[in-house]
Amino acid sequence: MNFTISSSTLSGHLQAISRVINPKAIYPILEDFLLRVEDGHLTVTAADNDTTLETMLDLVESDGNGQIALPAKTLLDALKEIPEQPIRFEIDPSALTTVIRYQNGEYQVVGQNADEYPTPAVLQQEFTSLDIDSQILQNGLSRTIFATADDELRPVMNGIYFDIAMEGGLTMVASDGHKLVCSKNSNVATNGKSSFILPKKPATLLRSLLGKDSQNITVEFDSRIARFTMSDFRMVCRLIDGRYPNYNSVIPQNNPHHLCVDRQTFVNALRRVSIFSPASSGLIKLRIEKDSVDISAQDIDFSTSAKEGLVCQYDGVPMSIGFKAGFLIDILNNTPGQDIILKLADPSRAGVVVPAQQNEGEDLLMLLMPMVLND
Repeated sequence: MNFTISSSTLSGHLQAISRVINPKAIYPILEDFLLRVEDGHLTVTAADNDTTLETMLDLVESDGNGQIALPAKTLLDALKEIPEQPIRFEIDPSALTTVIRYQNGEYQVVGQNADEYPTPAVLQQEFTSLDIDSQILQNGLSRTIFATADDELRPVMNGIYFDIAMEGGLTMVASDGHKLVCSKNSNVATNGKSSFILPKKPATLLRSLLGKDSQNITVEFDSRIARFTMSDFRMVCRLIDGRYPNYNSVIPQNNPHHLCVDRQTFVNALRRVSIFSPASSGLIKLRIEKDSVDISAQDIDFSTSAKEGLVCQYDGVPMSIGFKAGFLIDILNNTPGQDIILKLADPSRAGVVVPAQQNEGEDLLMLLMPMVLND
């Protein structure tokens, strides 16, 4: 089995799927790439115990079909050192040896039997399918991943909840108990109501694979696994089993006091002031009055404090409210647009952050629980 392929094309695709590989894999063969040649096309697979990533490439030329497992790190490191040029793989499946020939030299690599490589999980006969624009999916993942939890006792919180509406539209939700992100998009056509929970690792991998070109991603899922099919990649992963909490019940329905401020100016001020917040709590205080918000922090143990004032638009009663600085900064960094609106009710109820301007069909909401102020 021999084939020729562009070195840079192969290297780029291998880099993309290599992120799934666990360097401490239970089975040594999961530290390999599975290379399969069939009818002039190359499919390369990388996997861990729960997620399988495949990439499909066109070959310059090929001679015969077959497959072999080759060590991923060796292949990646070797290809990185070769400038763009056609490279030829000469594979002897019976001896498990591979010679990689390039312009002025060659590599020799010993592989493993491809038959030992685990096969991806297969969807049940009854599964749900929908098509999502890649940009919609990428935006939803980017805005929610940071809010997922790392909670061994509540594994359903460790992923992104895909809530598919009967009448059309997709809502992606993530929460760690302190903050919650709810990203709705009505521009997704659906065939009925359904849902699943995507774990954080495959969600992160999927986000990195999605390009900015406007293409449809096919999503197929049953109660156990999900399969995402793109133009050059395919991912199959195990889903989180369990019932996601009713996120709508924790979203305040009436936060009448609205603060509008430039997002980046707000973030920069929070970063400066939060340096002086207590390391144990990260507490910062917002004192909000008409057309101004004062941000302050104080660390009594070290007798340090900071305060900074910003101009804003505020429609509501004067209020002091406390938040964990790191959480608020994370939310603002993941909210698109120039201006944000912080919706408040009172110092004991959750604050809601939304973009001042939202695209048609989008409804993004980020919620943050307050902290108790001592004064």
